[in-house]
Parts: sequence; C-alpha cells; structure tokens
Amino acid sequence: MSAVVPVYNEAANVPLLLERLKPALDRCVASWEIVFVDDGSKDGTLAAVRAARAADPRIDAVSFSRNFGKEIAIAAGLDAARGACAVILDADLQHPPEMIETFVARWREGYQNVYGQRTDRSVDSALRRTLTRRFYRLFARFGETELPPGAGDFRLVDRKAITALQSMRERARFSKGLYAWIGFKSIGVPFVVEERATGQSKFSYGKLTRFALDGLMSFSTLPLMVWSFVGVVISIFAMTMGVYYLIRTALFGVDVPGYASLIVSVMFLSGVQLLSLGVLGEYIGRIFAEVKGRPLYIVAERLSDTDARAR
Repeated sequence: MSAVVPVYNEAANVPLLLERLKPALDRCVASWEIVFVDDGSKDGTLAAVRAARAADPRIDAVSFSRNFGKEIAIAAGLDAARGACAVILDADLQHPPEMIETFVARWREGYQNVYGQRTDRSVDSALRRTLTRRFYRLFARFGETELPPGAGDFRLVDRKAITALQSMRERARFSKGLYAWIGFKSIGVPFVVEERATGQSKFSYGKLTRFALDGLMSFSTLPLMVWSFVGVVISIFAMTMGVYYLIRTALFGVDVPGYASLIVSVMFLSGVQLLSLGVLGEYIGRIFAEVKGRPLYIVAERLSDTDARAR
C-alpha cells in the first residue's frame, strides 16, 4: 500500500504527519510506503523528509525541479506509487490519517475508489464556503461528470484506478473530476476536516478561481455555448430593431441620428465580442499547452534512487 502526500513548504508538518500516519498504516496493512512529492518547496521540507527516511526507509520523496502545482504533484505521486492501492492525503493534517483504516476496510469489501466526504466546511472562511457551494452547483448543472458532494483529494484508489488515472496526461488537471470520470465501484466515507497543524493554506482566491475555471473548461463546453446563445440573442435584437427603424422611417421620415445611443451600442457589442474572444482564448490556450507535448513535471531528485546510487 502507498500513501501519496503532496507537499509545498510543509517542513513543520512533515514530522507531525508521520507521527499519526505511520501507526495508522501499521494497523491497516503489513507492507506500506509513504511517497512525499515535494512541489518545489523553498523551506526545509525535503530535508525533513530526508531525515525521516534515514530513520525509516519506507519513506520516500520525489522532488520537482520547480513548483508545478498540487494537481501535478498528485499525478507524480500516483506515478511513483508501487502499492496495490494508494491513499492521497494532505500533509497539514486536515485529512485525519486515522480514516485510512476505514478506507482500507471499504477497499477490502471490493470498492476501488473510496473517497473522504466532508461533512462540514467550518474551517474555511464564509466567503470561501459560499464560492465553493456556488461552483459545485454550477458544475453539477452544466458539467459532463457528476461530482459526489463533499468529495475531494482525500481518498483511496485501487491499482486499476491508478492505472486509469495514469493514462490521462492532460496538463490543466481537475483531479476531482478525473476521479469521478474514471468510474469504478465507489463509496464515500464521511469525515470532519481538522484545523491545519501549522502554517496557512497555499491556495489563494486567485489560484482557486483558476482551479475552478480549469474544472469547468475540462469537463464542460458551457462557456462556448453561452456565447453562442448571447450571439443569437443579440442578432435577434438587432434584426428586430432594424425592422422597427425601417417601419418608423417609412411612416415618419428620417430622424437625426443619436450620438449617445450609437456609442453605447458600439461599446456594448465590442465588449461582448472581446468577452467571447477571451473565452475562446482560454480553450485555445489549453489546446496549445497540450499539443506542445511537454512532460507533466520534471523530477530533480528521488530519495530512493539517490540512496541506491550512493550504495
């Protein structure tokens, strides 16, 4: 069994996590490994993992050459995992390691995708909770894949599910959607999100907005459809006004052109065109990133490989 832990500037949390994670794994399975994925940390995160590995060789780390983002770090962790199943969890202890016992029990019952289901979001700010609810409502209505309510990255995936996820190498990754898209026999396990052990969340509102856009554009063509609808509505409105002015001119003669109405109309239509081009640009940008064929990530070091060469 493998535990995949993406980390970015989590040096203080690594030993706290291991204090709870290692006993939880010992209670579940006879053989396990912990794979940290260092996403270009600027603190002593890799040094903390290296010290932990010196005491327990079952702990390993993949270190990126720079920061590639959490979604890519999860993909790298699954690529490196060697177990019959893998548990994905955060290093900040908001995902309680003790829940892994329940995950493994469900896996042994035959479930191949066991996900933690948040029962509350009280640790988040009111604004973040509101924005999150609105995003999931929008995704549920217009997304091509149904997301289980409260599901996130905290989950256990079977080797078959890992293989399916490894086959999807898209760069604008929305892992929550990918977990749902691959299917397999799934079940949710309710859990309460704990407070961060130390430090602060690395997800700013700007990053969350980009993440939400990636999710919608990866699993929906709604943004493109919206602007097609807007174009049809504006065209109908323009033709209606054209007929109206034609009849009015025939009956009452030519009016003096209105400068203000002309400027407002031009600016409005120009804004609509620029917005629609922006949406098209977002999709084209993603196509551009995919066709370049660059690797998802670059590994600067893997501790187990370094130790093997040293011997």
